[in-house]
Amino acid sequence: MSRVLLKLSGESFADTESNFGIQPDIIERIASEITEASQKGIQIGVVVGGGNFFRGVQESAKNMAQANADYMGMLATVINAVALKDALDKNGIQTRVQSAITMTAVAEPYIRLRAIRHLEKGRVVIFAAGTGNPYFTTDTAASLRAAEIDANLMLKSTRVDGVFNEDPEKNNNAKKYNEITYKEVVSSKLKVMDLTAITLCEENEMPIRVFNGTTPGNIYKALTGESMGTLIK
Repeated sequence: MSRVLLKLSGESFADTESNFGIQPDIIERIASEITEASQKGIQIGVVVGGGNFFRGVQESAKNMAQANADYMGMLATVINAVALKDALDKNGIQTRVQSAITMTAVAEPYIRLRAIRHLEKGRVVIFAAGTGNPYFTTDTAASLRAAEIDANLMLKSTRVDGVFNEDPEKNNNAKKYNEITYKEVVSSKLKVMDLTAITLCEENEMPIRVFNGTTPGNIYKALTGESMGTLIK
């Protein structure tokens, strides 16, 4: 495992009660775990969501054109990317933010070969603004970037311990899968990621590890190759 793509939801940065905004101690913990893994020689790309500020399916977006709501969500991911960069900078880790939407004052434009060069130099690269297009989720953006940078593994941080046959937050008897195939995820309609994201990973033979990133230490363990959660392959 020399190169990994980590997908963090916007809610990962927020207070667990409100699911809104950025909680300083949480983002500092996430940054410290990424820092430790980077210092071990792991090349790390990160895709961040924006749900802690804006989500296109929320009540506030219900009367908006879907494209406009999605663009607002993309801008929210840039806020999270810059916040994570700041926390990593304080740890002495060289970090670059690349945005799929051009905004040169705060981020580099996304250029695949430049991103790979940053990774080869040991820099953490944070990919913001999703794919730059409406109607695509940040999970799809993560699958796309993982394939583009030739990552060995995609890591999806969630609030639960992996992939279950039912929602474990609603059913305590939900069964957890240690390993599962892409086709089983699709056929069983397991809400791990959207269909486009799963299909992209399958077509590019990109394994996905789904794990609980809210537990302290788990992001570091996942980045450094420890087996946890569910492996989709």
